[in-house]
Amino acid sequence: MKKIIKVFFCILTCLIISIPQIYAEESKTKELSEAVEEKKDENVEESLDKGKKEVTEEPVEQSVLETIEKPAEVTSNGTTELPKTESTSETEEKPDEEPKKEKILVAKFGSDKTPLHLGNLEIPCYVLEDGTRVFSGRGIQKVLNKDRTSAAWLSPFVNKAPLTMRFSDGENSVIERINNPIKFKRPGAGGSQSVTYGYEVTILIDICSGIIEANRDGEFDDEIIVRNADIIIRSVAKTGIIALVDEVTGYDKEKTRAKDELQKFLKQFISQEASRWVKVFDDSFFEMIYKMRNWTWTQTNKRPGVIGKWIDDIVYQRIAPLILAELKKANPKNESGNRSFRHHQFLTKEVGLPKLKEHLAAVQALGRVSGYKWDVFMKMLDVAYPKQYQQMEIDFDFDDVELVSIDDK
Repeated sequence: MKKIIKVFFCILTCLIISIPQIYAEESKTKELSEAVEEKKDENVEESLDKGKKEVTEEPVEQSVLETIEKPAEVTSNGTTELPKTESTSETEEKPDEEPKKEKILVAKFGSDKTPLHLGNLEIPCYVLEDGTRVFSGRGIQKVLNKDRTSAAWLSPFVNKAPLTMRFSDGENSVIERINNPIKFKRPGAGGSQSVTYGYEVTILIDICSGIIEANRDGEFDDEIIVRNADIIIRSVAKTGIIALVDEVTGYDKEKTRAKDELQKFLKQFISQEASRWVKVFDDSFFEMIYKMRNWTWTQTNKRPGVIGKWIDDIVYQRIAPLILAELKKANPKNESGNRSFRHHQFLTKEVGLPKLKEHLAAVQALGRVSGYKWDVFMKMLDVAYPKQYQQMEIDFDFDDVELVSIDDK
């Protein structure tokens, strides 16, 4: 009995000692559970805030906006039907950057008025700012067949059987080049035709060669086109053989030396930058021209536009070789067909301007000696100061002249 009582007291003592520990463990477990739940709530709130932010930052599709603004429609059976929207792919990617604008080159040399002559044919040619030599698509069409002036003729022509097989072979084929024209701006071009579609000049030789081969094989028999292609090939061959002879004999070096000397001479006359405008052509010069044309002189800047052409003839073509051509390069016309400066603003102070003033004084002296008679004056001018390079004389219609504002040239 004593043993039983002793065991009972031992068990009771253990229980009394373990009760605080149990309560402590339960308290720690409860605190840990509350901490976990609190952490979960924070994560949920953070996720919700992030989701709201993403929703607000995401752009609303136009179709969704239209759906919101558009009221629901009531059908004939009385049910309400929501407006339909066009679904868009959520995976559709938007470009990071805007596509780059295609660069349109500018022709620095060449014009419609200075074509390349090939036998009795001619075609305008240009050299672009990056050095590429080009013909316009319309120019190629006209030189092959004068009856074809439509800009849409060339591409169907090279893509038409039996020529298409000859023009589609190999890399950089004729058809590939025709389908990828070079866009450029011609000097003085404006309006709806300010941009010209051109092709690197060797494409004309490739086209002509294909035409001649097709004719030789009995596959192509357009007489006009075949004849023109033959003229072009022969003319280019002659030019090529002359260049080879000049190279072998050393004559090309002599021509280069002469050209270099001419450039040195022109640099003495012409500056690359325009100087500040000062009055160079006195009113007495224009008064002399008015007297010789039997026009009433009025001291005004409004003068007939033809006077500008006469100044080119009387002055700039006679003071030195190639001066007018170089001045036009230094002072080209803009897209509106006007020049930004006066020609004399590009003449050097050391050589060009003194020579111009000397020439103007001599011209006015000839005007007085001629008795202010135009025909007599021009004959005396041709003898005393002939043009430095040959050009055809231009006949002007003096009865119908347009008044334009020109201070002087």
